[in-house]
Amino acid sequence: MIHVNVLTDSEHQYVGVELMGHAGFADSPAEGQNLVCAAVSALVLNMANSVEHFTDDLFEASQDEEAGGFSYRFTSAVSSESKLLMNSLVFGLLNIEEEYGEPYIKICLKEV
Repeated sequence: MIHVNVLTDSEHQYVGVELMGHAGFADSPAEGQNLVCAAVSALVLNMANSVEHFTDDLFEASQDEEAGGFSYRFTSAVSSESKLLMNSLVFGLLNIEEEYGEPYIKICLKEV
């Protein structure tokens, strides 16, 4: 299962995301496809790359490919552009959770 912690501040604004695990969902296991992992990875990496490319916001990120881990946190004030990108990420992740649910993905909000 992919465990997603969406990090929020005391005002409930998104300030980061942490992911751990693999979904274990595949339409065609013989081909090694994993649709849920691929969808989640695409959304998260697109958000991270978009923040880096389109904003001046500061952040820290790390990944552990083997364990399926990814951590991303803003280290400065979050611009309106990054807020939109984070809102879009969470919207997409929630759609995946609604479509596939447990045991593939679980999303929690975590105040930091």
